[in-house]
Amino acid sequence: MTAARTLLDKVWASHVVVPRPGGEELLYVDYNLVHDGGTFLAFDQLRGEGRTVRRPDRTLAVTDHFLPTVNRSAGAAGIANPEIRRVVEMLDENTREFGIEHIGMHDPRQGISHVIGPELGLAQPGVLVTCCDSHTATQGAFGALAIPIGQSNQLRHVLATQTLWLKKPRAMRVTIEGALPPHVCAKDLVLALIARIGIGGAAGHAIEYAGSTVHSLAMEGRMTVCNMSIEGGAPIGMMAPDDATLDYLHGRPYAPRGQAWDQALAWWRTLASDDGACFDREVALDAAMLAPMVTWGTSPEDAAAITERVPDPAAIADGERRRRVERALEYMRLAPCTPLAGLRVDRVFIGSCTNGRIDDLRAAAQVLKGRRAVVPAMVAPGSTAVKRQAEAEGLARIFTDAGFEWRDSSCSMCGSANGDHVPRGERCASTTNRNFEGRQGPGALTHLMSPAMVAAAAVTGRLTDVRALEAYR
Repeated sequence: MTAARTLLDKVWASHVVVPRPGGEELLYVDYNLVHDGGTFLAFDQLRGEGRTVRRPDRTLAVTDHFLPTVNRSAGAAGIANPEIRRVVEMLDENTREFGIEHIGMHDPRQGISHVIGPELGLAQPGVLVTCCDSHTATQGAFGALAIPIGQSNQLRHVLATQTLWLKKPRAMRVTIEGALPPHVCAKDLVLALIARIGIGGAAGHAIEYAGSTVHSLAMEGRMTVCNMSIEGGAPIGMMAPDDATLDYLHGRPYAPRGQAWDQALAWWRTLASDDGACFDREVALDAAMLAPMVTWGTSPEDAAAITERVPDPAAIADGERRRRVERALEYMRLAPCTPLAGLRVDRVFIGSCTNGRIDDLRAAAQVLKGRRAVVPAMVAPGSTAVKRQAEAEGLARIFTDAGFEWRDSSCSMCGSANGDHVPRGERCASTTNRNFEGRQGPGALTHLMSPAMVAAAAVTGRLTDVRALEAYR
C-alpha cells in the first residue's frame, strides 16, 4: 500500500531530479523570480564564469525593492540617491544582457514580485517557484512550493541550471477552524499564530495551513497568511488548492489555457494532503477566539490583541525571554503594562507584499470613508494593477479625501530601501510584515496590524480597536 502523503510530499517528489548523500535533493525549478536587491552578485558570477541563463523563459525579473513611489517620469535618472539609482539600473542591464524578461518601473504589470506573481498566474498549484526574498512563501497560497533562495550562490545555481539543491524540511500543519469574528482578518490570524509559536516555532518546517477558516479566506487573505510564514521560522507556507484558487487563476496570463487547463485541473485537484498523512508537528487555532492584533515589540511574535497591555518583563520566568522583552520595550519606548489601545502614533503606512492587494485597500477604505487622517499617512498599492483597480473603484479618492498620500507601487516603507522611511523616534502603524529595529528606518518604532486597524489609527492618531470605531457609524 502507498503511504499517505502530505501536500509537501506530493509537490516535492514531483520536482526531484536526483538525490545525493547527506539528504539534499536536486529540484527542478518551474519559475524563478529575480528582483533588484543584491541579485547583481549572481549575474556577476555568471559573467565571470562565462555562463548563460539556462531557461531565460522561466525567469522573470521585477524592479520593486528600490523603486521610488513618486516622480517616476524621469526613470532611473530621476532617482536622487546614486546608490539606489545604480541598483535599479543594474537589474535592467543584467536582464538585457542575459535575455530575461524584465518588468521595470514603467511596465503596466509592475509591482512587488510576490504580488504580481499571483496576478500574472505564475503561482500555480504544484509548481516550484524560487525568489531571492524571504517572503516568497506568499505564493504557497496557491498550492505552489514557493522557496526563498540566497541572492548570490543559490540564485546563480538556479539561473545556470534551472535547478536547486535543498534538503526537504519537516512538515507542520496549522489547522484553524471556525468563523472569524467581525473585523478580524487574515493579518490578525497570522499574527496570533506567530505570537503563539514564536519566531522560531516553525524553524526547519514547511507549514501547511488547513481548516475551514483557511478555506473561507479570499485568495488575498490566504496570501497574507502564507507571506508571514517566515516570521514564524518557516521558509515555506502552503495551502491546498480549492475552487477559489482555480477561479482566481483562470484566464491569468501565465495560466494554462484550453486543453492544457483541463489537464492541469486534473492534477491540481489531487494536491491535498491524504487522510492519515503524518505531520511532524500539529498546531490548532480556534478562529472564534481571535481579535484584532497589534505588535508592541521588535519581532512579529511580540503581538497581542488590541484590548491587552504591553507585557511586564518582571512576570516572565524565562531569563532569556525576559531580557529580550526588556530590550524590545526599551527600543520601542514603552513602559510595562501600558494599554495598547490609546498608544499615540506619529504616522501610518498601508502597503507591502503582505497587505497591499485590492482587498486590503478595500478594508482600509471602508474605515476611512467620511473620515480624515490626523497624522501623516501613505498608501503604496502592491502593484500597478491594484492601483488602477483601486482608482476605478473609487478607493483612491477615499484615501486622498482622508488625507493619505496616494503613491505608486513599490516595496516602499516596508524595508525603506527606496528612501521611504519612518523618521527616527516616530511611531508608525503599518501593514507590513516586520517590526525589527530599524526596519522602517533607523530608530523607527513600528507596530504591525491589519489595514483596517491602520486606518483606525490614522483617523484617531492612536492605536484603536477598529471594532469600537466602526460601531459608531
